[in-house]
Amino acid sequence: MRTSPLWQPSATAISNSNLSHFRDFVQQRHHIRLDDYPALYDWSVAHSELFWPALWDFAEVRAQRRWDQALCDSDKMPGARWFVGSQLNFADNLLRRRDDADALVFRNETGVSRRLNFAQLYRQVAQLAATLRQQGVVAGDRVAGFMPNLPETVVAMLACTSIGAVWSSCSPDFGIQGVLDRFGQIEPRILFCADAYLYAGKHINSLDRVGQIAAQLPSLQRIIVVPYLSPAPALRALPLAISWEQALDNEASEIVFAPLAFDHPLYIMYSSGTTGVPKCIVHSAGGTLLQHLKEHLLHGDLRNGDRIFYFTTCGWMMWNWLVSALAVGATVMLYDGSPFHPDSNILWDYCQDEGFTTFGTSAKYIAALEKAGARPGSSHNLSQLQSILSTGSPLLPESYDFVYRDIKPDIRLSSISGGTDIISCFALGNPVLPVYRGELQCRGLGMAVAIFNDVGEPVSGEKGELVCCKPFPSMPIGFWNDADGSKYQAAYFNRFANIWCHGDYAELTGHGGLIIYGRSDAILNPGGVRIGTAEIYRQVERFAEVLESMAVGQDWQGDVRVILFVRMVAGHSLTPELEHRLRQQIREGASPRHVPAIIIEVADIPRTISGKIVELAVRNVIHGLPVKNQDALANPQALKLFENLPQLQQ
Repeated sequence: MRTSPLWQPSATAISNSNLSHFRDFVQQRHHIRLDDYPALYDWSVAHSELFWPALWDFAEVRAQRRWDQALCDSDKMPGARWFVGSQLNFADNLLRRRDDADALVFRNETGVSRRLNFAQLYRQVAQLAATLRQQGVVAGDRVAGFMPNLPETVVAMLACTSIGAVWSSCSPDFGIQGVLDRFGQIEPRILFCADAYLYAGKHINSLDRVGQIAAQLPSLQRIIVVPYLSPAPALRALPLAISWEQALDNEASEIVFAPLAFDHPLYIMYSSGTTGVPKCIVHSAGGTLLQHLKEHLLHGDLRNGDRIFYFTTCGWMMWNWLVSALAVGATVMLYDGSPFHPDSNILWDYCQDEGFTTFGTSAKYIAALEKAGARPGSSHNLSQLQSILSTGSPLLPESYDFVYRDIKPDIRLSSISGGTDIISCFALGNPVLPVYRGELQCRGLGMAVAIFNDVGEPVSGEKGELVCCKPFPSMPIGFWNDADGSKYQAAYFNRFANIWCHGDYAELTGHGGLIIYGRSDAILNPGGVRIGTAEIYRQVERFAEVLESMAVGQDWQGDVRVILFVRMVAGHSLTPELEHRLRQQIREGASPRHVPAIIIEVADIPRTISGKIVELAVRNVIHGLPVKNQDALANPQALKLFENLPQLQQ
């Protein structure tokens, strides 16, 4: 095991970081001494009532009214209340810059490029907000987006939230039922859509599905259509529709930002929905803003003029997280299409041409990039790139090696982990700490993260449940249509009373970092020993012949046996010789208990729209159980590959 860091910041970088400036700010404000990040972290969780107000002032949150009390009912989770009496507006904070620098830059896989400066962004938001008000939209109304990752999507969200309406979006590659399972629950008044979207060289029409979706949303009063791949899409079949140009056809130049409570609803996000109808998770304006400011400013060291990219759709929380970078004056880089079309250079061309300072993506993309033989550090000028972010699944140690060998040796590689549930991170990057192979750098400030064993005792250096022991501002307000809070309670607080637990299997390291081993509900349990699936994937990733893999547990003869499915690189197959090498590597690299009982080659592996493999859905299939909501999957047809496999009956 490598114990020396892969990267560490220089003394100058540490002293110039926003995080160090914030530590100085806290020391002066509270007349205390905090020598390093661990000391700052310990103080931030021990004194939540002081930390979050200090962050508010350091980040210069724009508010129409300051709070009366920063934290009430601090012993309740859920139930704690933050910044009681304050009034602010989320959009006001994201639109604080009004100059001619780039606010949004857009590119798609065909090379089409557009940009909006901060002044243009403000003007378009003003015009669209005026139209929404004319349509009768008021605070608390729901506005939905069925949109590609376009500048217009950001404009629509900001116009909506400037009024105090609640924004909710899903990716346009969702099927009709998947959209209705989400938007049907929240009853939107306005729907934004584009005529089509791009993926892997294909133009996929959206308007036919929009017509069918609208017919089953009786709450809908207006559809606003963005012309993306057609200059003038036909709207005759959509009687509620107007064009984007019509929606901006007014002279409004100023925005009336609604002053709203800190806990006013901002976003409705959705659980993956692979085991039933998605849960509608309601996030607050103040909690989202403050948490994202912390993560961008302090943990990401983002600042005015930086250029941040994240490969995401509008249905993944990373889109919401990315757009919040406007609040620190950064330029937000948007992309629509496949990250590998026409080839693996597409995103790195964009990075080089536009001078990204932060490049965000998924762990799966980084692994696929290496499998594709890409060497961005050799093929592109990445001199302005300062950090790479990864999330969506655990970033394997071998992927750390690839990044430092073949992308950039002097980069801050930050694997981050949190989720839709908190619209932010529990563990993430840090500009003043080193990067260790296979580890997330640190727990986030103000997040009382611990690892509990099965009986609810905190442990260090052992695997267990990742929990949060104290309230934090970006906890959901609740779930939509959950009047008594029972669904919310069951989702996070039934395992350990008054302790947040959302199902990650993890370990605290001696460096103060974390290792994530996968979802707790996907943990394998052969012979009563808990095994994280990421431990198996780490070994399988070493094989160039294997494109991706999935491990699940099969109930078998009163125990659980490990089944490994592998999807092969084109031109390769699972031979007895390769199977032997896989088993040997897993045995030597992990343990004998990790070695699968059966290895099966499959043509595809099912995943969600955001690219996460769905181990639980496959486990259901091999046990003959239904997968209730297949519309949540990007490739639901892949589930059939796992039905009635003869190898699983032996």
